[in-house]
Amino acid sequence: MKESTILSTYEIAKERYASLGVDTDNVLETMQNFHLSLHCWQADDVTGFEVQGEALSGGIQATGNYPGKARNIDELRQDILKAASYIPGTHRLNLHEIYGDFKGEKVDRDQVEPKHFQSWMEWGREHHMKLDFNSTSFSHPKSGNLTLSNPDEGIRRFWIEHTKRCRVIADFLGEAQDDPCMMNLWIHDGSKDITVDRMKYRELLKDSLDQVFATEYPHMRDCIESKVFGIGLESYTVGSNDFYIGYGVSRGKVITLDTGHFHPTESVADKVSSLLLFVPELMLHVSRPVRWDSDHVTIMDDPTQELFHEIVRCNAFDRVHYGLDYFDASINRIGAYVVGSRAAQKCMMRALLEPLTLLRQYEANGQGFERLALLEESKSLPWTAVWDMFCLKNNVPVGEGYVAEIEKYEADVTSKRC
Repeated sequence: MKESTILSTYEIAKERYASLGVDTDNVLETMQNFHLSLHCWQADDVTGFEVQGEALSGGIQATGNYPGKARNIDELRQDILKAASYIPGTHRLNLHEIYGDFKGEKVDRDQVEPKHFQSWMEWGREHHMKLDFNSTSFSHPKSGNLTLSNPDEGIRRFWIEHTKRCRVIADFLGEAQDDPCMMNLWIHDGSKDITVDRMKYRELLKDSLDQVFATEYPHMRDCIESKVFGIGLESYTVGSNDFYIGYGVSRGKVITLDTGHFHPTESVADKVSSLLLFVPELMLHVSRPVRWDSDHVTIMDDPTQELFHEIVRCNAFDRVHYGLDYFDASINRIGAYVVGSRAAQKCMMRALLEPLTLLRQYEANGQGFERLALLEESKSLPWTAVWDMFCLKNNVPVGEGYVAEIEKYEADVTSKRC
């Protein structure tokens, strides 16, 4: 699309939105401060860089075997930068512990240190990409079905030590980048079949978390993430939503909402206003669940749009951290990065463009018809012209122009990986 066309179309859209009390220039400025935390595991199907690492296990799996996945740290970084070049704005990178720069050395998870992420810190600084972090409890000989809630004290101590060390690493990264590192804790602990002593495992998890969080660090923030179930662990999840809400509220922790970690009929959007009354902040892991936590690529579907609308309606833009969490191995992985990231950005832009002041006025006045009518008409407002302008201002392809470029990258680079 010609630049002149984008500019002229934007001016028309700007005038249309102004008639409803929305300043599109302010929306564009706000969007520059909307930073996604790109998930490193999309580029290599959650393999990581441990020497002789275990096969993917612990209640999760990646489906598909599309050729060209990243095989080492250099290829992963190359692919992330390639994807980021098609995503407008500046963004963060979310690392799992298994993605350390171990340089071929076998480092067990209870021995990991900040030095194993020194090169990531330097890489992030070079490419203006701040880092977030996750402990990794899956895909390890000691993972089994239970980690931090394991009655075997030796195994439980192993995972407590691992998670403590991950918090130290997160603090190291946060201090180096002069911006808090969001450290997410998710464990798969649960049971495939009926559990008769649920309280015992939750008591153990509570005790483990209290030990893990005993030391405060100034340059990181702790996030805790629930799940309904994991594959092979369908009947009982120790770290349920109720458990982590209770723990998070009592300990002042950030609650992570993964859009795939709830029953299909639950509205994740509806949780935002309730939780933000009791916890300081929220972390999002946005994906597209299809019947279960299948981690499909994020699209502009109704649940995702409603989630971002609710955040804006709660005036919580700066109290939410925005991460992605999908790993689709059935399609071009760089393309999956770009499609999902741009979809999340579009959802946020549409939420920011909503004529909220007028809608609130209608609601306060009991004008239900007017509110409903404006909500419906808002869906067809020229938001795409504002999106195109956002892409133009950030020097990334407008429309589907990135598709051919990613296809060329596949032909020239990823297709040559064995």
